[in-house]
Formats: sequence, structure tokens, C-alpha cells
Amino acid sequence: MKRLFLAVAAAAGLATALPAAAQFAKPEDAIKYRKAAFTVMASHFGRVAAMANGRIPFDAKAAASNAEIANMMAALPYAAFGEGTDKGDTRAKAEIWSERDKFNAGATKMQEEMAKLNAAAKSGDQAAMRTAAGAVGQACKACHDTYRRD
Repeated sequence: MKRLFLAVAAAAGLATALPAAAQFAKPEDAIKYRKAAFTVMASHFGRVAAMANGRIPFDAKAAASNAEIANMMAALPYAAFGEGTDKGDTRAKAEIWSERDKFNAGATKMQEEMAKLNAAAKSGDQAAMRTAAGAVGQACKACHDTYRRD
């Protein structure tokens, strides 16, 4: 039942992600949305990475569940980098908008690596998860180093 609920929630989230930019009444709404999506994604990725690296006990079922959620969440924040969302309560650097193609390529790279982590987690192979989690972490870091203020 839990998996069915997650699948339905994910499908609903993905269905709304594409037209999400048009749904934000104010730039502040978009910023809140993308921050929330990144927070949820990071939380679930962190759980998988901790298991992959042996920092917490490995649980194949929990790893697969968390990786699936992180993978679904990876697509959501990018619709919320629209016009006017470069100001306000955000750590986004202006380069996101002036280097949009590079930023989008970084987002795509992270999403591709997250999909590989999801597949590795579903396989139950902890070593494969460790490798895939490292690649996700590198993709995230590359974007953060270039496009996020600390």
C-alpha cells in the first residue's frame, strides 16, 4: 500500500513538474517549491549514500525505496528557476540565468546519475550503490560549486 501511495504521489508530482513554472503566482512561490524539492531529494539521497558507504546499516529495501524517491524528486526543482527567481530567499547565483545551457546540462547530469543510483539500489548491490552514489555526489557538488552561494 505504501509503494502504491508513493507511486501515485510521484506520478502526480511529475505530472505537475512540467507546467510548474506557469503555476507559480509569485517568484517567492517558485523559490519555496524548488528549495523544498531539493530538501526532500537530498534527504532521501543522503540515506542511500549513508547505506552505500557503510555509515549506517545496509537495508536493501530501504535503500531502494529512498533511491526511488530521490530519483523522482530530481526532476522537480528545475521548473522553478524561472524569471524573477534569482532574487529573494535563495542561494542561487546569477550565473544560473546567464549560463542556462550549462546549468541545464548540470541538472541533466545529476538526473542521469540519480537514475543510475536508483537502478543500483534496486539491484541490492551495495558496491554498485557506492559507485553510483559517488557519481551523484560529484554531479551535485559540481553544480553547487558553480551555481550556489554558500
